Amino acid sequence: MAAQCVTKVELTVACSNLLDKDVGSKSDPLCVLFQNTSGQQWYEVDRTERIKNSLNPKFAKKFLIDYYFELVQKLKFGVYDIDNKTFDLSDDDFLGEFECTLGQIVSSKTLTKPLVLKNGRPAGRGSIMITAEEVKDNRVVVLEVEARKLDNKDFFGKSDPYLEFHKQTGDGNWVMVHRTEVIKNNLNPVWRPFKISLNSLCYSDMDKLIKVECYDYDGDGSHDLIGSFQTTVSKLKEASRSSPVEFECINEKKRQKKKSYKNSGIVSVKHCEIIVECTFLDYIMGGCQLNFTVGIDFTGSNGDPRSPDSLHYLSPNGVNEYLTAIWSVGMVIQDYDTDKMFPAFGFGAQVPPSFQVSHEFPLNFNPSNPFCNGIQGIVDAYRACLPQVKLYGPTNFSPIINHVARFAAAATQQQTASQYFILLIITDGVITDLDQTRTAIVNASKLPMSIIIVGVGGADFDAMEFLDGDNGVLRSSSGEPAVRDIVQFVPFRKFQNNRTKESVRHDVFA
Repeated sequence: MAAQCVTKVELTVACSNLLDKDVGSKSDPLCVLFQNTSGQQWYEVDRTERIKNSLNPKFAKKFLIDYYFELVQKLKFGVYDIDNKTFDLSDDDFLGEFECTLGQIVSSKTLTKPLVLKNGRPAGRGSIMITAEEVKDNRVVVLEVEARKLDNKDFFGKSDPYLEFHKQTGDGNWVMVHRTEVIKNNLNPVWRPFKISLNSLCYSDMDKLIKVECYDYDGDGSHDLIGSFQTTVSKLKEASRSSPVEFECINEKKRQKKKSYKNSGIVSVKHCEIIVECTFLDYIMGGCQLNFTVGIDFTGSNGDPRSPDSLHYLSPNGVNEYLTAIWSVGMVIQDYDTDKMFPAFGFGAQVPPSFQVSHEFPLNFNPSNPFCNGIQGIVDAYRACLPQVKLYGPTNFSPIINHVARFAAAATQQQTASQYFILLIITDGVITDLDQTRTAIVNASKLPMSIIIVGVGGADFDAMEFLDGDNGVLRSSSGEPAVRDIVQFVPFRKFQNNRTKESVRHDVFA
């Protein structure tokens, strides 16, 4: 019998005394969480943000993981110095790692251990501290914050401010739970709206103190404190756009030195809302029906399918990266699709008989019935379609996104069981209608719809990362913000050798 999930656990990571791999500056660390379920192979679960110029990083991003009391869950935390934009960790300097079980962390609550190198030797004096907290509350605090008249900490320009939110532990220590983006050269910054789980922010106690610190970002890691204040979620909830809640940003050292000191600026909370974020499992158990559609990139940048260098080349064993990606994601999603009939489309190819370029042609060439029977049906249609079309271009995502969005919009008008639409786009990463795609995604964010983009090959995926709203709210070409983040981008190579249901489900539904 399968083990029952006891709870969800949130892991917070900090490091100290990391190796310095950069000349003229400090390492730019990032922490990667790996899990081992098979007893042999590690697969990547998630990554923290990269912190520039720091040998003592405190990572704001948390790792959320299911905790099974009955299982030994092997974890590995790898720390890397990131000096490029590639996803492949082999390009980056390794700063050390630590292996343990989730049970060891949970039983310790906070576990501090030395980092070691691949050969098992100490990674200098580097150490890692991992804190575990059970997540019992799925409420989330949504905040919109700005500031005005902040102190200027720079000689040749204005401050580059950002905020850090801290909660207080039972022993009185402060732990950072969120860090905003940096606003360059601005004493009146407006930060992007952001979300923090209520449990992370204040242990779900709305009257528990929160400390907010405002810093001036410096490229060398020596960030200057502008000022700070303390508040509670109860106080923040009083904010509205017509009547914001405002706090004086106080720098205690400056106040002690200057008798005339008032404050170091005003931080204004324009909006604070507490919402309940339902999980994927909540929707499924609530009777939601999933509708899965596949879109495949047939543009010329993939290379001639007859050449072994092409991403569409069918190897002697009959597979390529496109087919493997279809299986990897499709095998997870098909468990939740009731009829297992999946529409499948191609884009960016010249299609018979007229060989006009199309950006939403059915793989089976039947516009009135584009459905394929199961994942095997999609695979069969792809193999039959490939030799009949001519790879061309440009690479336009917006037509197929709008295509699925029309069905999602129609579903919202029906009074039947709830439906949710998932569009899987498999692409080599070169996109030409970015503005139209941004607008299509923003419009689709209002609908019961999500988009999974799987990038195959080794192209530059910056555009795909941009469409994924993890690093900020995506906006349309006219500036309209997305209502929610509906795009999940996954580089195929991230899980191509780890195609277990668990690893793929985490990657595409994270």
